[in-house]
Amino acid sequence: MLAIKRLLLPVLLLPISLYAEYDAELVEQECQRIGGKLGSVSVQDCLDADLTVTSGRSNKNAPILLKEYPPLPTRNPLGKVLLVGGIHGDEYSSVSIVFKWLRTLDIHHSGMFHWNIVPVLNPDGLLQRKSQRVNANDIDLNRNFPVDDWENTALAHWKNYRGSNPRYYPGEQALSEPESRWLVEHIDQFQPDVIVAVHAPYGVVDYDGPRNGPYKLGRLYLNLLGTYPGSLGNYAGIKRKIPVVTIELPYAGIMPTSQEINSIWRDMIRWLMQNITEEAYNNSIKLAQDQDAAPS
Repeated sequence: MLAIKRLLLPVLLLPISLYAEYDAELVEQECQRIGGKLGSVSVQDCLDADLTVTSGRSNKNAPILLKEYPPLPTRNPLGKVLLVGGIHGDEYSSVSIVFKWLRTLDIHHSGMFHWNIVPVLNPDGLLQRKSQRVNANDIDLNRNFPVDDWENTALAHWKNYRGSNPRYYPGEQALSEPESRWLVEHIDQFQPDVIVAVHAPYGVVDYDGPRNGPYKLGRLYLNLLGTYPGSLGNYAGIKRKIPVVTIELPYAGIMPTSQEINSIWRDMIRWLMQNITEEAYNNSIKLAQDQDAAPS
């Protein structure tokens, strides 16, 4: 019996090794494409991020890549954070800055939070010859998330308030796109306490959900832009009560300075520490009250 097990073991392990090799090839192919597209992210930067292949695929079958920074054995995380860039393919800076923050976490991941990070949700929009906001099926992914009464909300808003502008087309029905379907499935699986979505070029912080959003992140100040039917903020923040912080960088094609990138990150971490869960929020309120009540 022992001899049979020894013979079978290499056979059983073979599919696993083949899958791992195939996934590594997919990551390398995508990094070649990303590095060839973005001036602020080299191929090596992408490879060094050590991204993994998820079950998600785009319309053109490009893999949706992810990096996880899991809890550390020595520390219970305060909560889970899902960070997403590249929802719109022509917002280059929303992808590039996520890669900068991946490098920050590679060095400084302390276990304070459990991170899942998706640098590019819309690889087809980003990586085609002329990048575009929408995906390969000409759907705005940030208008394709579930909302009640689709015909009279998402579609009506697109027609009446956007003049049927194709850049904002939400699709004939919610979650018609593989990229948005995968993200909803991943939210269900990961159960984040906060979602951070990076966009451009409005130069503000937007917020949807319970409690209060960050007043400022770096030089970006809170300015509520509205909750659009079919948006991630509407779906996750309003419908599912998951806080959604939307970082709107000032420019789609120009990166913030290194100082500003770090400043946005530090302010975001500070806000997460105080707001990531209801418990953290209540503790921060109590601490502030105790400090106010202390004798001078």
